[in-house]
Amino acid sequence: MAKRLELKFKNEEGKVATISLDNPIEPTDPVAVQQAMDTIISNDVFLSSGGSFVEVDSARIVDRTVTEIPLT
Repeated sequence: MAKRLELKFKNEEGKVATISLDNPIEPTDPVAVQQAMDTIISNDVFLSSGGSFVEVDSARIVDRTVTEIPLT
């Protein structure tokens, strides 16, 4: 089982850009996530193909389970 925190931002073109972080700390603190996303925007930390991040869109934890199939 792999979990990933996805931080979604709107960029200057109005498109959604995502930053993904593996193995997030749980339980996730929504206030801390919001503050981190606001800091990313205010410090212009990342640049996407559509320009700088200008607005918080959403955040989510994605949980993925992989089951290996044993082959003979």
